[in-house]
Amino acid sequence: MPPGQPPPPSPPSSGLSGRTDPDGLLLCGARLTDGRTVDVRLAGERIEAVGTAGSLGAGGMPRVDLGGYLLLPAPAEPHAHADTALTADSGGPVSYEPDDVQRRTTEAALLQLGHGATTVRAHVRVGDVQGLGVLTAALRARRSLRGLTELMTVAVPRVLTGAAGADGLAILRDAVKMGACVVGGCPDVDPDPTGYVEAVLEVASEHGCPVDLHTDGADPARLARIAAMAGGLRPGVTLGPCGGLAGLPAGMAGRTADQLAAAGVRVVCLPQGYCGGAEGHGTAPVRLLRAAGVRVAAGSGALRDVSNPVGRGDPLEAAYLLASRHGLRPEEAYDTVSASARAVLGLPEVRVEAGFPAELLAVRGDRLAGALSLAYSRIVVHRGRVVSRTSAVREFSDSAATAELGLPRQGRGELS
Repeated sequence: MPPGQPPPPSPPSSGLSGRTDPDGLLLCGARLTDGRTVDVRLAGERIEAVGTAGSLGAGGMPRVDLGGYLLLPAPAEPHAHADTALTADSGGPVSYEPDDVQRRTTEAALLQLGHGATTVRAHVRVGDVQGLGVLTAALRARRSLRGLTELMTVAVPRVLTGAAGADGLAILRDAVKMGACVVGGCPDVDPDPTGYVEAVLEVASEHGCPVDLHTDGADPARLARIAAMAGGLRPGVTLGPCGGLAGLPAGMAGRTADQLAAAGVRVVCLPQGYCGGAEGHGTAPVRLLRAAGVRVAAGSGALRDVSNPVGRGDPLEAAYLLASRHGLRPEEAYDTVSASARAVLGLPEVRVEAGFPAELLAVRGDRLAGALSLAYSRIVVHRGRVVSRTSAVREFSDSAATAELGLPRQGRGELS
């Protein structure tokens, strides 16, 4: 498919009611990042037409007024931890009982959907005392969420080498057969990290699965070995969070970035904080990696678990941090949680143009920089349907300041 061309259409799938709306949906008066105000007509799971405001006939279809909203391609979440999400306040050891995992996984995915992420890649541990029970629970959650959001599961074994690794390798193969979408793992915690990576790549190659590995990235020789082994593997290899790269001398980090780029390895950074799968609290050097040609996406990592008890799971917060702390322009920062995140997940490109998937996020505001600052009010579209709305209202009591600004008594307005 030539770059920039919309992907071929796919048949529409059922929504929450189990039926596809034959009339489609008209999004009215939305602002785009290039400053235009447009109407967007959706049909099935695709954008059917984009025209100047008021130019597209509704034809009896439902309408959503997006006046005052900025319309964007929806974000995707490339790095979540479903099995430990929302456990920070549990007051004891994390429960891995399947019912508890399913409930937390579902709640976390809906929280992230409310922020705008219509696809989530969730890392789930397999093996040890949990066996495949945690994965089974996550797969049940994925089925229950169908039509609202897409949940991709990554099988994460602990040890894959030596005598103890034989069981882990067998369970990893079983996990893929059960329905895990991605082969993952943490080579840094295995006694033989290189052997661990070899085992993961072998299983991925057998089943045609992508690979997503946790690594701190502080060992450039190890990253070079991973790059050498991963080069040419399809559908591809992702590493994260690679925060240790930021602590390397500039020349060494630059050479490592070049090796990752040459091998086609993608990197998912975690600007919102730490996750339990890798020993590092920093953020990967995003500008250096991008300059080398590495595809960089941004994820949320831990969501209110012991690694980050205040994690939000908000893609716009990740983009905000990359813009405010790491020198990316707002457009570049949003790319890490939208276009680049979708590419890492193997999803089709989204643009607000005819023929592209109707995976959209409307945020209150008129400029991307303002939306990244903090957008409370959001409308999320998945597969051509509004699946989530969030709005907030700010009120001020009477005062000299509100009178001076011309605000009405008990002035109120929707928060951006």
